[in-house]
Amino acid sequence: MARLAGLGSRGVVRPGYLLTALLVLVAAGFLYYRMFVYYPITNDHIRTTRIIAFGDSLTSGYGAPSDHSYPAQLSRLCHCEVVNEGVAGETTAGGLKRIEGAVVDNNPELVIIGLGGNDLLNSVPVDQTFTNLKTMISKVHAKGALVVLLGVTGLPLGDQYGPNYKTLARETGCVLVPNILSGIITNPKLKSDQIHPNGAGYAKIAARVYDAIKKYIG
Repeated sequence: MARLAGLGSRGVVRPGYLLTALLVLVAAGFLYYRMFVYYPITNDHIRTTRIIAFGDSLTSGYGAPSDHSYPAQLSRLCHCEVVNEGVAGETTAGGLKRIEGAVVDNNPELVIIGLGGNDLLNSVPVDQTFTNLKTMISKVHAKGALVVLLGVTGLPLGDQYGPNYKTLARETGCVLVPNILSGIITNPKLKSDQIHPNGAGYAKIAARVYDAIKKYIG
């Protein structure tokens, strides 16, 4: 019987073979990280104490007192100003019309964009939703600001948006919070209705956003 590759005459794995296999695994892991995990963040140099939160009802804080919205709770977590520019019912088309006056004209440094859920609920074509988001991101980046993109998946109508948020973040260099409603949309104790969080739910969103942006605060 032919001797197995890498084995000595007594079936002992040769040290050289182990080293080669280890190097291959390390190289494969590094390649995977570079291709699927790591990507450069646009305007990564930003360090700020002023944030603009731009989005729909999940940003405005629908279903909870104003001081329990996620921007209000985020402000307390990071000890900085968080301007709430959320409008209930906002679609990405509406956001595209509003972003100049609400964000771009106000010399932003760090902008959180949380839109897409109403597009999904209103059956807006996916390509149009993410084209609108990409245009908004480009406008903010052009002002020298960093963008944090909130992924909205797990809604009752499906999860088809998840991969698109990841692709968009990679293409544009946004910091991504991939699923802000994870563990909230399925927990009645964290919701005020079928979709919107209550104060406790918004606290979880604020904590997730804070974890993503804390290195940019200061």
